[in-house]
Parts: sequence; C-alpha cells; structure tokens
Amino acid sequence: MANGEVIRPDTEEEKTCFKVIEDLDVVSGRIEGSAVSKKHMRNEIWSLVVHRGAPSWYITLSPVDIKHPICLYFADTATEFRPDLRIASDKAYRLIAKNPVAGARFFHFMVSAFIKHVLGVGSEEPGLYGDTSAFYGSVSSKAV
Repeated sequence: MANGEVIRPDTEEEKTCFKVIEDLDVVSGRIEGSAVSKKHMRNEIWSLVVHRGAPSWYITLSPVDIKHPICLYFADTATEFRPDLRIASDKAYRLIAKNPVAGARFFHFMVSAFIKHVLGVGSEEPGLYGDTSAFYGSVSSKAV
C-alpha cells in the first residue's frame, strides 16, 4: 500500500484490518488538519470547480495580529479603546501570547470582514471584484 499498490483483503484478518483503517479514516476525517480532512477538502474544492468552473482569483489572507490595533484591543484588559499605534513590539507580543483567543477573534473578524465587504458575500452590494458566485476558504496554521 505504501508504494501505491491496490491491495484487496483476502483473509478475515486482512478484512478486519481494512475495516479498522476505514473506521480510523471516518473518525480522523472529522479532525481539522488531519490528512483525511484535507483529502475531504480537496474533494470539496474539485466539486466546486466542476460545478462553478475554474476560479478567477486565489487570495491568501495573513492578518498580522501583533501590529493591528483591533487585535491589541481584543487582547488588552483595558475597557476603553485608546489606540497606541506606536506600541512596543515586545509588549504587543506579550499581549497576544497571554491571550491567544484574541488572536483567533481578530482573525475571524478580519476574514469575515473580507468576505462581506471585499467579496460582497452576505451583503446587498456587489463585492470589489463584482458578484461572487462561490468561494472556498480553509485555514492553516504554522508554528513559528
């Protein structure tokens, strides 16, 4: 199987082993970031391409949380918003590191705003690039 060969189970032990592998695939398909979930996402993307045609745009978003005042506001404990655009980077790193939920909230906020205001999805106005017939988004993270 590692070499890409098609293998059919013959014995009961092999059939049981294949059933366990199939069950593991079903379970791991629901775990975000797993190889099986990525395979499902690729299948969804190909289905979307077949249904809507090839995409006109590929857009990658990478909002920088440690430099954005909204994220720093989410991470800070202050109740009043006083943007300090010259905040020291070590203080910004510490704020975000102590509150990773703020980074996630900021990412969600930025992506939702992009989808609504730039693509025009869920808005009464067309997007910046015209009407959006479909879009597909996935999130990947890298530890730095």
